[in-house]
Amino acid sequence: MLIKIYPQNPQPRAIEQVVNILDRGGIVVYPTDTLYGLGCAIDRLQAAEAVEAIKEEDVAKNLFSFICADLSQLSLYCKPIPNAIFKLMKHHLPGPFTFILEASNQVPKLFKSKKKTVGIRVPDNNIIREIVKELGRPILNTSLPQNEEYPEYICDPEWIHEHYGHLIDLVVDGGTGSMEPSTVVDCTSGVPIIIRQGLGKLMIDD
Repeated sequence: MLIKIYPQNPQPRAIEQVVNILDRGGIVVYPTDTLYGLGCAIDRLQAAEAVEAIKEEDVAKNLFSFICADLSQLSLYCKPIPNAIFKLMKHHLPGPFTFILEASNQVPKLFKSKKKTVGIRVPDNNIIREIVKELGRPILNTSLPQNEEYPEYICDPEWIHEHYGHLIDLVVDGGTGSMEPSTVVDCTSGVPIIIRQGLGKLMIDD
């Protein structure tokens, strides 16, 4: 299924439709402020396993992130964050960043693993933030597998629906996406370290 949602003013009925699918354990492709994302509700283990199969990666070992509507839920999924790191995140989010933080004890329980870190995303995109807000919990997020022959197609929701529609429950068409990923910042040492430069430009005060 392909559904059009307008980023300037996301339609409540369309948002509700997406939320219902996620709540039932569905898998959705959605726009962010960078690449289109692939994900499910974080408490739907069977759906998470299906996302792993599509990406051919293990959630416990690779860079899957949690998309949050804002920073209010961090204490549920992260260990206490140093003030300087929290201020850095608050300054840059919403935005095209993934901040790697130490995971709380809740995260390994969700995925039945020993996962010690979690990537946090708050994209600058009204559609996905509204979906997560209405869902009431984060979305387990990753990017779609890249098309090496035609890399530009991965930002086209109609192409995504044509090629992945049989594997997922819904593609949200929020317009043409970016071809650049988020900038990944490792904050687990208390000092921010860029481990992947993407669309976001990190500003750190001296």
